[in-house]
Amino acid sequence: MEIDISDADLAFEEEVLRNPYKLKGWLLYLDHKNTTPQALTIIYERALKSLPGSYKLWRNYLLHRTSLMKSKNPIYFQRDFDKTLVCFERALLLLHKMPQIWLMYIEFIKKQPDVTKVRRVCDRALRSLAVTQHEQVWRVYVKFAEKVGGKVAKRVYERVMQVWPERAKDFIEYCEQQEEWGWAARQLVQELNSSNPEQQQSMWMQLANILQRHAGELSDEPWDVEQVIRDGIRRFAGEKQAGALWTALAQWHIARGEIEQAQSVFEEAITQVRMVRDFAVVFDAYGEFLESVVTMEMERDIKEAISDTVENNMRTELRLVQLERLMDRRGLLANDVQLRQNSNSVQTWLKRVELWKQRSLDETRSDKARQDAYEMIKGTFEKAVSVVDAHKATQGTMSDLWLAYAQEFSEIKEKRRVLNRAIEAPMGSVRELEEIYIKYVEAELKARNVDGALAVLAQATRPPTSSGPGAHAAFRVNFNDEKVAASKRIFKSQRLWSLLVDLNELQGAIAGVKSTYERMIELRIATPQTIVNYGAFLEEQGYFEDSFRAYERGIAAFGYPVAVEIWNVYLRKFVDRYGGSHIERARDLFEQALDKCPPKYARPIYVAYGMLEETYGRTRRALAVYERATKGVGPKERLLMYRFYAAKTASLVGLAQTRQVYERGVEELGDKEALQLALEFAQVERQLGEIDRSRALFAYAAQMADPQVSPQLWDRWHSFEVVHGNEDTFKEMLRIKRSVQAKFSTDAQLIAAAAATASASAVNSGKAEMETEQIATANPDELAIDDDDL
Repeated sequence: MEIDISDADLAFEEEVLRNPYKLKGWLLYLDHKNTTPQALTIIYERALKSLPGSYKLWRNYLLHRTSLMKSKNPIYFQRDFDKTLVCFERALLLLHKMPQIWLMYIEFIKKQPDVTKVRRVCDRALRSLAVTQHEQVWRVYVKFAEKVGGKVAKRVYERVMQVWPERAKDFIEYCEQQEEWGWAARQLVQELNSSNPEQQQSMWMQLANILQRHAGELSDEPWDVEQVIRDGIRRFAGEKQAGALWTALAQWHIARGEIEQAQSVFEEAITQVRMVRDFAVVFDAYGEFLESVVTMEMERDIKEAISDTVENNMRTELRLVQLERLMDRRGLLANDVQLRQNSNSVQTWLKRVELWKQRSLDETRSDKARQDAYEMIKGTFEKAVSVVDAHKATQGTMSDLWLAYAQEFSEIKEKRRVLNRAIEAPMGSVRELEEIYIKYVEAELKARNVDGALAVLAQATRPPTSSGPGAHAAFRVNFNDEKVAASKRIFKSQRLWSLLVDLNELQGAIAGVKSTYERMIELRIATPQTIVNYGAFLEEQGYFEDSFRAYERGIAAFGYPVAVEIWNVYLRKFVDRYGGSHIERARDLFEQALDKCPPKYARPIYVAYGMLEETYGRTRRALAVYERATKGVGPKERLLMYRFYAAKTASLVGLAQTRQVYERGVEELGDKEALQLALEFAQVERQLGEIDRSRALFAYAAQMADPQVSPQLWDRWHSFEVVHGNEDTFKEMLRIKRSVQAKFSTDAQLIAAAAATASASAVNSGKAEMETEQIATANPDELAIDDDDL
């Protein structure tokens, strides 16, 4: 085929003839001659004869040839398509390593209705190209295979997954889209053996869904479906996927018509799942299964008209009974799941007991069923106390289980049997054992067996013989030490000892009460309230001296500050008992109480001491006690004590005698307290008619009162002068006020100046240090030489 060459083409013809191996000349000629397809084809062929290995020429030429075939039907224009294919083959003779040529070839040949040719071209491309370039070919190859479908797609995906195993998900999704459930299930099983655990969870759920919905289509699978699903159940026994897997296994058997096997799977599932959510899934599926079976049986009977046969009626009745029994067991089955999830949950065990109790009280059930339910109550308690770990118990304690167990019996013998076992059983804490002993005592008292209750308390409060070497090992046992067994610490329970005291008092056993209190003090478990109660009991029985000795033992045992409260009770009881008949002994007790008493706790004792002297002693001694109190109490209570001392002095010896009290207080107290006492002193002088002395006290106290901080003194002095003063005294008050105000103002200015000076010196010191560091940094090699070094 020839083309017409115009005058404009001569220059290009001369150039390509002169330089036939120069690519640029051919490209310019092609761009110029872009008039007719035939002309371009002839020029491309001439150029490729000179440059057969030019990728750019071949690519443009193939694009030109494929564009000519774009609107043509490959069946009617088979010859033209074959010519284009020949061009691709010619190009690949030298450019078989170019992936773009192969991709163009594949895209072009896909238009022809020949799957085999496309597959062979794709395979040749994969063999020719480097492995790193295969992904481009596979991308096109897979899309083609998906359109073709069938075994072609399966084979292509199998080859792809050998190179990229992660593409298995794409294959599974494709199978699901094409409803090829057998392929999808088989591929999921293969992936479950090779993927990591995190991916396996979603794959197991995907497999379960396929088996549930399409079990009938998978009944002829060669692999062991049941074994695969059971393997998944074992792997995810404690996770939420287990319920779906169990249901999938049952659906598999249902699809195969194996009704009995499916029911067995459901029964096994509801006794194996450990999550409430899984149980709900399995139970609902089981219920629907039984309902569908019953419906199927009844429809078949109607269809076959054999509903009157005995065998058919029995089969239908059996299915109905199974369904009713399943619904009746729902509560117990759900409780089983919770116990499998946490066997140490006390509340769950008690809930199970409650379920059996409801069954035993249900009058609609037969007597045998109710009796069996009652026996299960005891069986449940027995299993609970043997399974629950006392130290890991949740939602309750071990004592709650034992006490609920004992509560089920009305006879005291049965309760004793259970509670005796509870006492010997391990407990999570000593408080639990303490609670069991208390309930044991209450049970004995309810049965009107006080001696039995005392025996129980005697057993509980008996120190263990193996608590440690030495005669006083019991003293070293710490009631709150969790490292020691509860049974070895229970004897130090204050609640049990207090209960023992109450029972002895109820019996009127005075010796028993005394021995109990003495034993509590000896074991060092008595509290201050225990000492007070002991003393009160002895006092009620007329053992006054014994009660006083009990107080003294408590004081020696506890020390201060706890001993202060016992001293207050002791001293009050002693004074109430003897009054002034044993005044010297009472004085000696008060002196003992004050001897080591901290000042901040001494005021009540001083006041009681003074009251004793006022009532049974001498006034002078009482005032001396109050005077001691002004020095013996804490700093915060000295002002209060001076006021009390002054009030007592006024009431006992007259108001005029309080001057000495106020004078000492003003001298000894701090400025703030002295100011308040001075004002009260001035009021006393005013009441006595000593106006000048009162004015002098105002003038003295004014030196401690800043007008801006303590205006109450100046207000009261102003009122005083208005009533009792004159112009001169009023001016004197104002003069003192100005001088005091100037004094406090000057003091404040001096304090502020001193603070500013200190701050400035600190800043200057910091600047000097910084300058020194800068100098040292500027010349690090400089030697520091003093005059003494020369």
